[in-house]
Amino acid sequence: MANGSKPETQEMVVIHRVFRREFHLLPDLISAVAVGNTERAGVLAEHLTDVVTSLHHHHEGEDDLLWPPLLAKATLQTELVHRMESQHQALSTALETVEKLTPAWAATANEADRDGLAQAVRESSAILDEHMAEEEKEILPLVQEFLTVEEWNKLGERGSKSISDKRKQLLFLGMILEEASPAEEQLFWRVIPAPVKLIWKVVGRRMYGGYVRVIRA
Repeated sequence: MANGSKPETQEMVVIHRVFRREFHLLPDLISAVAVGNTERAGVLAEHLTDVVTSLHHHHEGEDDLLWPPLLAKATLQTELVHRMESQHQALSTALETVEKLTPAWAATANEADRDGLAQAVRESSAILDEHMAEEEKEILPLVQEFLTVEEWNKLGERGSKSISDKRKQLLFLGMILEEASPAEEQLFWRVIPAPVKLIWKVVGRRMYGGYVRVIRA
């Protein structure tokens, strides 16, 4: 999406807000699950898995479509771009622990896996916060300076195709809109097909509200 002849980068800030929020909330939600409550553990484990999967897709898109053109065009900022790549790798390593512990905890809801998972999510969240803050401060201005609207839009188009499950598409849309300002909402409504808008108004908003109540109970 574009603002005139420059890429509209605020949409990236909104997406980042989703990941920050969920990674901030999940450690305490996980820690509050009683030992042996596999039903509740399973609910949170599925949500966490969906968030982590979406984050992987988000970063893979940047690896493929954002860093290469910036390295080619913003030649005075190669150290910064390589630091972004290194941060992706550090986060990927941290998330390996999350992905290992999540199914184990979901199956047994034991104390050791619960506490280990909560801590692994906290550690991942700290890395994520640092990375996204620097990306917003340092990288997004470079995007507006050096990337074309077409190059930037490829990243958003790839992201929109990363979730195939229709229900989860609506849930992720809800996560995006939850804290979005009216102006930020419009950035996404401009490219969302009319049938999806209708589904959101008829059932999506209510479905997401129910989902949030279950996850954050």
